[in-house]
Amino acid sequence: MSTPLIPGNTLITATPEEGRYLAMKMARLVIKATQPDDGVRNTLRGVYANDAAMLLQVGQTVAMEFAVVAAANDYWRGV
Repeated sequence: MSTPLIPGNTLITATPEEGRYLAMKMARLVIKATQPDDGVRNTLRGVYANDAAMLLQVGQTVAMEFAVVAAANDYWRGV
C-alpha cells in the first residue's frame, strides 16, 4: 500500500489532544486510500460539505479512530 495509514507508524501520543489530531489524520488517510484520485475527492468534497448527515458521519469516523488511539495509549495513563 502506497499511503501509510498510521503516520509515523505509531499510535502513541503524548497527550489526548495529540491523539485527537492523530485520529483526524488517520480518518483522512482512510479516505485517501479508499479514493486515491485527487480530482474525485475534490469533487466529492463539495457534496459532503453541504450535507449535515455526511458531516456527522465524519465526526463518527474520527471518534472511532480516536477510540483506537486512546486504547493504544492506555487512555493517557491517568491524565
